[in-house]
Parts: sequence; structure tokens; C-alpha cells
Amino acid sequence: MAQENTPRRGAMAWALVITSIAGFMAALDNLVVTTALPSIRKDLGGALDDLEWTVSAYTLTFAVLLMFGAALGDRFGRRRLFIAGLAVFTGASAAAAMAPGIDSLIAARAVQGVGAAVMMPLTLTLLTAAVPPAKRGTAYGIWGAVNGLAVASGPLIGGSLTEHVSWHWIFWLNVPLGLAVMPLARLRLSESHGTGAPLDIPGTLLASGGLFGIVYGLVRGPSDGWTSALVLTGLCAGAALLAGFVLHGVRAKNPMLPMRLFRSRAFAGINAASLLMFLGMFGSIFLLSQYMQGVLGYSPTQAGLRMLPWTGMPMLVAPVAGILSDRIGGRPVVATGLFLQAAGLGYLAYVVTTDVSYTAQLPGLIISGVGMALYFAPAANLVMSSVRPQQQGIASGANNALREVGGALGIAVMSSIFSAQGGYESARSFVDGLRPALVVGAAMVALAAVAALLIPRRRAAGQDPAPVMPPSPVAGPENADHVPVEPTLT
Repeated sequence: MAQENTPRRGAMAWALVITSIAGFMAALDNLVVTTALPSIRKDLGGALDDLEWTVSAYTLTFAVLLMFGAALGDRFGRRRLFIAGLAVFTGASAAAAMAPGIDSLIAARAVQGVGAAVMMPLTLTLLTAAVPPAKRGTAYGIWGAVNGLAVASGPLIGGSLTEHVSWHWIFWLNVPLGLAVMPLARLRLSESHGTGAPLDIPGTLLASGGLFGIVYGLVRGPSDGWTSALVLTGLCAGAALLAGFVLHGVRAKNPMLPMRLFRSRAFAGINAASLLMFLGMFGSIFLLSQYMQGVLGYSPTQAGLRMLPWTGMPMLVAPVAGILSDRIGGRPVVATGLFLQAAGLGYLAYVVTTDVSYTAQLPGLIISGVGMALYFAPAANLVMSSVRPQQQGIASGANNALREVGGALGIAVMSSIFSAQGGYESARSFVDGLRPALVVGAAMVALAAVAALLIPRRRAAGQDPAPVMPPSPVAGPENADHVPVEPTLT
């Protein structure tokens, strides 16, 4: 019996290592440039909104193509597309490191987002396929710890490399990792497919255009004016295209994101919580990393080190959160984590001044870090257990897409609030803009906690969370992937 289990354990371990490294790379590049922005501007030039686009170009293409990337994997092979996405991401990272100007850097960042959009949602489906249901909470805990650490430690890694080597190395770092993981994925991961449904090109165009229009309007609004023609066009056209995407998801035969999935309170609740959580968290990290350097006078490395009580918590707490989610269910763990993170951000909004001591900031950083760590692993478990196995590719892509949309919107929305209430002119002005932005971030994360409470309670310990429901007597191909309204959860 032990001999039979050894290969399975080996496959699980390799899947966890490969998907965690790939997820780390994709998640890290969300915010790794934030502490490098002053050095990038010095070398390549560019206005403030150009620097904002070095972050947003990645998060935007990442967000709008995630569901399409998951669909490509379901149709043509998840391992095959995972390797292809990793190759694109690695090549674009090298191009970003060698960028001769700010425009070429923004373009390379956009291509990085394309590769990450194909690679990232498939990490979770490949991991789920390799791990038995009883051990998925622990596996998701480790996966969530690595991804959470990557998101939050981006400012530290970017700042350290920028200060001690060069900002180019925040991108060169991905190249050896990508070259090492690609052959491992080919040799150690098993190929799998989804339903094989046709690709939804119209849905992809509607979602991409809509999200681009809204993020473009939010980014350009503070500098161009909220009543300018381009800003209004972007916001209105983006909203109209997203409304069309929702209608398409209701009426189309094989939509990229079937809106019927949201009939499940579990699926709707965890996705709403994910979008709002990333909106509050991303915008806060984006501004706080600049606050520590520009107002408090820390170097990039010093700023990153002082954020370690926040950024290091996912590695320490997320594995425990995964085990807890196996035992008591993900809903209470996620909701508790989100309430804690909202409290931490609210505390930071209360204490930030032009000369606040690090000791005064520390409780808010610790509380936010614990809260973020409690969210990551159980959230992944809730997403994957809210749908049937053949829909896990779509579910993973949708959740990752909404998280990245939240991140892009968070940077845009909170930067707009910051610009409206303050600015970069002085330390006092920066704090005047930072405080209301953090209040909004805390409110968004608190709303995420409320959304998490809408998720149904777990019904029975050890029960399979998302059983494949037998088809109804009138079921046909068009409704073979029907999702029960209230799936049983873990």
C-alpha cells in the first residue's frame, strides 16, 4: 500500500512546487515595480501617469485575459498552455529588463500580463488535479502562502534589487525561474482538459474593452479632468461594454463566464469578496510603499523591511489557515481575515502623519498581515469547491480575473482619491491624500468580509464540497454543466 501511495505523493509535491513558483512569479510582478518607480523615472523618463501605467499595463492585461487563458487551457490542454504562458511571461520579462524607454517598458509589461493570464489560472487547476480532496486545504494553504507573500513582498524585493543592484533585475529575476520551471512542468505535470467548449471571442473582446475603458478613465481622470472627452468616453463605453459582457454571459451558448454560476451564493460571495479585498489591498500597498519612502524618508530596502510584519504573515499564517478551512470550513476563516485586514487599514489611516513612528504603525501592519494571510488559502478552497470539477478552470480564471480587476481598480480609484485630496507636493499634502484613500481601502475590505458572510455554511465535515450532480431527466448538452444553486462547501 505504501508503495502505491509514493508516486501519488511525488506527483503532489512536484505539482505544488511547480505551481507555487509560477504563481509566485505572476503575483510578484503585480507590485514589484512600486518601489522602483523613482529609479525607472530617472533612467527612462516619463510623467506620473506613465509610471502608473507600468503597474496598470500588467494588471490590466492580466485581468482581462485570465478567463480566456483558462478557457484556452481547458480546450487545448492545461499543461501545454501553462508552459506556453510561462514562456511568454519569461520572454516578456527579459524584454522589460532591456527596455530602452518608458513606452517599451509599458509594452513589455502588457505582454507579461498576457503570459501571466494564461499561466496563473492553470496553476490552481493543475494543483487541484494532482491533490486528493482531503489534502487540498493544506495544499491550497501552501500555494496561498507563496502567492500572498509574492503580492505583498513585491515592494521589498523590488526595493532591495533597485537599491543594491539595478531596477532591471526586478525583471531579470523571472528569467532563470521560468527557464527552470518549464522543463519541470513538461516532465512532472499530467495533462488534463476541460469541457472542450468553443472559445468565446466576443466575450473576451467585451470584457477586455470594458475593463480597459474603465481603468483608462480612472487613471487619466485626475490629470485630464473627470469631464474631459476621453475620460468620459472611457468610463461610459467601458460600462456599456461590461453590461454587454454580462448580457452575453446570460444568453450565449458557451460564454467565457456563464452568469448562471453566480446563482450559487458560494461562487458569488467568494468572488465579490475577492474583488473588493484586492481593491482595498492593492491600492493601500501602492500608496503606503511610496509614503514610507517619500514622507518618512526610508530607502527602498528599509521601506520593504518595515512592511515585513504585513508582508511576511502569509508565509507564517496561510498554511495554518488552510488546515483550519479543512476543519471548520473556509467561510469563517475568510470573513475573519477580511475583517482583520479592514481593521488594520483603518488603524493605519488613523495614525499616519508626516512623522509617525514605526512603533505606532506596527499594530496596523501586523493586523493587516494576519488578515490577508487568513484570506488567501481558504479563498482558493472556496472557489474550487463552489463548482463542479469540469468547471474548475472557468472558476479559477474568473476568480483570478476579478482579483486582478480589483487590483487594477484599487490602484486607479485610490490614486484618484489621493490626487483629489492631496498630492506629491509636500509631506503634508501626501498625508492629506493618503488618509482618505486608506479609509476607502478599509471600507472596501470590510465590504469584502460582508460578502464572505453570504457564503453558505459548511453542512458536514469531510463531505465532498462540490459533488457532481446527476443530470435532470430533461438535461441536454446545453445544460449539462448546470451548477446547483447552493453547493455543499468545505
